[in-house]
Amino acid sequence: MDELTVEAMAIEDKEELIDEIMNRYGQEILQLTFSYVNNKAIAEDLTQDIFVKCYKNLHTYSGKAKLRTWLWRIAINHCKDFLKSWYNKNVVISEAEPVISVTKKEMVEEKVIQKEEDEQLISAIMSLPIKYREVIYLHYYEDQPIKEIALLTEVSHNTVKTRLRRAKELLKERLEG
Repeated sequence: MDELTVEAMAIEDKEELIDEIMNRYGQEILQLTFSYVNNKAIAEDLTQDIFVKCYKNLHTYSGKAKLRTWLWRIAINHCKDFLKSWYNKNVVISEAEPVISVTKKEMVEEKVIQKEEDEQLISAIMSLPIKYREVIYLHYYEDQPIKEIALLTEVSHNTVKTRLRRAKELLKERLEG
């Protein structure tokens, strides 16, 4: 089943359907939420909330858009609501990441340099304002075409193009500076 369709909505067992949706889209929704909040634990919680919301609102899915697009729209709106929330603005979450010790002798200098560059790029992307971060993430990490990004973010094609251009300029400034 390439795309869950309206026919899938006829499945009597909503639990079976939501399991299929979670198996199919869970990882990409988690990655999407992480791109908004930059915190693994919060991203996992938001992803769970998104699927609960999806489960409760399956009856509202009309089939006009792909199920994936409908789910992404829920996820994007949920992430934006979270970023505006009192909780996000007033509660500080500490996420202590374990330090990875590299003891492998075969680790070459090029891999270390590449990793540092990747981390700098990710850090620069995560420091962008959300309107730029989301288009960068959707375009470069999810390979979404501009038309789909415009649909998901509810802005015009030209706005998406402008935001992509501006995001690249900001990244260039941050990485060179």
